[in-house]
Amino acid sequence: MNRSRRVWAWLIAAATVVFLIVCALWLDPFVRAWVTEHQNRALRTFMQNVSRFGDWPEHVALGLGLAAIAWLRRNKKWTRIFLSMLLACALAGVTARVIKITTGRARPSVKSEEVWNGPRFTSKYHAFPSGHTAASTAFFSALFFASRRIGLVFLPIPILIGFSRIYVAAHYLSDVVFAAILGALCAAIVWRFFLQTISNPQSTIRN
Repeated sequence: MNRSRRVWAWLIAAATVVFLIVCALWLDPFVRAWVTEHQNRALRTFMQNVSRFGDWPEHVALGLGLAAIAWLRRNKKWTRIFLSMLLACALAGVTARVIKITTGRARPSVKSEEVWNGPRFTSKYHAFPSGHTAASTAFFSALFFASRRIGLVFLPIPILIGFSRIYVAAHYLSDVVFAAILGALCAAIVWRFFLQTISNPQSTIRN
């Protein structure tokens, strides 16, 4: 791809991201109202469990376990992939944390006159973005970049986690959308510097 096409590709990607975030911000009250009107005890319990077990510690535990298995089997490719998934998860988690503290957006469950409150250290004002979604998206997107066929199977997991965060009133739609974009970007950065040399878009990773 020549320089001109690359510039246009980046501009289109940036415009798409901005469009998605603006649309999500506009849809926030409508999605929140819909979720409030469609609460179900059994579904809420399920979504609470998804949120509980869909946080970054569970992803780290899974990644470390898989990396250990790959290392014991002396599979350098998959050891590197699993470690890269952990790195992407950590990068997204730290970045999301910094943004959370800086923006101070009140969670949907918090009654506040101001939605955006500036730097805050209490979790009640850490809605933007969703840390769960950012970490999970980065984790599984790194796998997707390494092996599209395998990674595609697991991409519904961060989608489910993102929806669960909206359903339990922990985040707005825009928090989840931005977090998913952030997670994918972190995974792309990790892929560019750590996985690209062992990834082939024409084939999947084999043992």
